[in-house]
Amino acid sequence: MTRFADALESGTELLRSLPRRRAGVPDARRAADAYARRYPDVRAQLIVDRRPGTQVVDYDLVLDHPGGGTVALTAPPEDGVPFLVDHSTHWAAGHLVSVDDVDLSVSQALTMLRSLSRGGASPYQEIVDQCLLAAAVDEEAPVDPADLQATADEFRRGRGLHGRAATLAWMAAAGMSGERFETYIAGIARRRRFRLDKEAELAGAHLAAHRADFARVRAVWATGPEKVDLDGEPSSYGEAVVTVGTRWEGELPEALRGAPVGRVVGPEELPRGGFLTGRVLSRSPAEADAETLAAAGRAAFAGWLAGRRAAARVEWHWS
Repeated sequence: MTRFADALESGTELLRSLPRRRAGVPDARRAADAYARRYPDVRAQLIVDRRPGTQVVDYDLVLDHPGGGTVALTAPPEDGVPFLVDHSTHWAAGHLVSVDDVDLSVSQALTMLRSLSRGGASPYQEIVDQCLLAAAVDEEAPVDPADLQATADEFRRGRGLHGRAATLAWMAAAGMSGERFETYIAGIARRRRFRLDKEAELAGAHLAAHRADFARVRAVWATGPEKVDLDGEPSSYGEAVVTVGTRWEGELPEALRGAPVGRVVGPEELPRGGFLTGRVLSRSPAEADAETLAAAGRAAFAGWLAGRRAAARVEWHWS
């Protein structure tokens, strides 16, 4: 028997022996790593397919062929249902991305995107971030009814779904049954609770380390394609966007952060073109009140997630 044939036979036995519940995936990966060490030439990779809404997982083993290319090895369990019938299509036909131990299909990503949109991030980053949260959250943990209700209300408000009829119309357009919608909202609620708990955990230390960023600053600034003189006549320049408000120091335009009260800053050229001119009107030192701690928690959580993202193993499965 050739070395590759031996790898195929052993790989088949490996797949047939792996636990098929989500809790057993770490053991399955360890067994696959041991197999890969025995057959280094085939560069074996274990693919884990987590079935949405269940605890059942399936596996593929991808091997390098000695003649070039790859071989995907599948060994469905003896449950009377062939793998292709059970899944309608092979996992690779609809697989979008793997983030560490989380594998996401195209259909799951489309469902996920309905709950995303943080503004500054790209859809790619948001999908990766949601996968990282999914890995950190116990998706089978019970959801507190108050968290579930708060999440559902927040979701509906964010999409202008005011009332039962509007919500049912959205569900119909999205192809969601009532049961699927409840599962979907429960998943969001778990990730929301994890985020709130993590923010509360990290807030105090972050505020202590970045206290200057959480001074309350009232300021006025103007941005536009032309240089603006805040003390001049409005007719002396063209269009400009003027902002007057109170911000955390760390959320101000960079040119105004730390600027002395009353001093005009600018005109400063902006990185993407145009100019900014502004003035800090007042500044209050940061205090460890509830509002400030909440803001520090949000900033700390963003940093925590950015660190996880930077360290993650991300593989996009584009066709």
